[in-house]
Amino acid sequence: MSRYVALGSSMAAGPGIRPRATGAPVLAGRSARNYPHLVAERLGLDLVDVTYSGATTANLLSTRQHGARPQTEVLDGSEDLVTVTIGGNDVGYVQLLFAAGLPRALRMVPVLGNAVRAKLDRSARDRALSEVGEALKEVGRTVRQRSPRADVLFVDYLTLLPPPGTAAPPLTDSDAATGRYLAGELERLTAEAAAATGCGLVRVAESSREHHAWSADPWTTRFGLPWPGRPAPLHPNATGMRMAAELVVAHVSGRGTETCR
Repeated sequence: MSRYVALGSSMAAGPGIRPRATGAPVLAGRSARNYPHLVAERLGLDLVDVTYSGATTANLLSTRQHGARPQTEVLDGSEDLVTVTIGGNDVGYVQLLFAAGLPRALRMVPVLGNAVRAKLDRSARDRALSEVGEALKEVGRTVRQRSPRADVLFVDYLTLLPPPGTAAPPLTDSDAATGRYLAGELERLTAEAAAATGCGLVRVAESSREHHAWSADPWTTRFGLPWPGRPAPLHPNATGMRMAAELVVAHVSGRGTETCR
């Protein structure tokens, strides 16, 4: 059976989508119905899913996460398929949106307010964006080196926010605009990393534009407090994971336009 390794953060892990993957660490938030599991099921692949909620590019390359070794270390060259969904935590994308959705009065609370304002700091987000592009390329280079015969696919993020002019309560228009800016830059930088490192690209963000969290047919969840048994707020829902899996399968099956070896 062909070996498939899934790398990435919560956008691939699927926290809160039941059931939890057998044997997965609780902190990983790894669902048995995330897109890696669904792809493996559809294509009959032997899945090694090391996606982990909260992961950054460093956690793929060199830094342990809650005791888990860097994700790329599981690659041994026998892989036929590797998918990668990463980058958002490097720039604080969902963290910014979550902070923006909290009551504004919290921004004035000592200590907590400082943390919230730090997440909303546009200049800090710009500094992070200036670094994540090269980090994404390093991920691509590392995976290509460790898995030279695999199809390597960067899978970008499902769209969370509506287009300009559509309200996204409780976010203000200004905070939503900042979130769209971060999402757009992550999408662009992921595409550039894929092109620069000889990897494929699955454009999940583009395919989900009309299925944002405030749409009538959402593939992601809105702002809210985490609740057991529900998909994490500002993350893919079960439908979003199914659709992401369909897009990956289409690429692997040769029906996509940007798959390469």
